[in-house]
Amino acid sequence: MSEPGTGPELERREVYFEFTAIGGAVRVSAIDAATGIEVTVMGPAGAAQSSLERVALQKLKVRLSKD
Repeated sequence: MSEPGTGPELERREVYFEFTAIGGAVRVSAIDAATGIEVTVMGPAGAAQSSLERVALQKLKVRLSKD
């Protein structure tokens, strides 16, 4: 059995990312294009965009695997 959110059907999904600066933090939303399911993570404003995307994407994969 594979880990949650690692199946091939979840790897090929189109995902939109939205970044919103809030003071010294950044709110990152990851939205699955097919279902509209959205998750949100927060991180420091100085963090690399790719790192924040990776965390948000992993959270989205876990959320999608629960359906």
